[in-house]
Amino acid sequence: MKYLSKIFVFAGVMMLVSCGSQKKEEANDDEMASDTETEMAEEVSPMAIAMISSASGSTMGGEADFVDNGDGTVTLNLKITGAVPGEHALHLHEHGDCSAPDATSAGGHWNPGMTDHGKRMAEGGDFHAGDIDNIVVGADSTGTLTMVVHGWSVGGPDSTNVIGKSIILHAKADDFVSQPSGAAGAREGCGVITAK
Repeated sequence: MKYLSKIFVFAGVMMLVSCGSQKKEEANDDEMASDTETEMAEEVSPMAIAMISSASGSTMGGEADFVDNGDGTVTLNLKITGAVPGEHALHLHEHGDCSAPDATSAGGHWNPGMTDHGKRMAEGGDFHAGDIDNIVVGADSTGTLTMVVHGWSVGGPDSTNVIGKSIILHAKADDFVSQPSGAAGAREGCGVITAK
């Protein structure tokens, strides 16, 4: 009988130890899941978006996405539809306001450094913070552009933050020489950049 009592006591102790281990494993699993969720939250990059609408009587529209890469650069992904085939200048303008029919409410190029207009990434050249590039629109009236832009941020200091600016698509190509805006012509599309 004493032998059976010892077996029951031993079995009870083993069950308690087993339950304790299982709870400890569950707690560890919960901690690992929590750590993973925290890491994923920390890895999410700040983003912004602009829905581009027609201006100056054009039929174009589109969308621009901005992703802060966390290293002083922003990746711009742009899709345009309904535009006249050919090259069109693309700039960020200083005001997040597309209310005017010709998009003049967006103001001039975003230029916190008060530099001359020029070609972005040209060695030794001056360019506005809002100078981007030309986009090529195909025969089907669509165009795309992906570009990593140095000196921009999404939600950073005023001198780099794209939020609250407007993205403008012009009627002509930017010649990257003429002041103050590259002889790019009318503003045919405008979108206000907002946090996503």
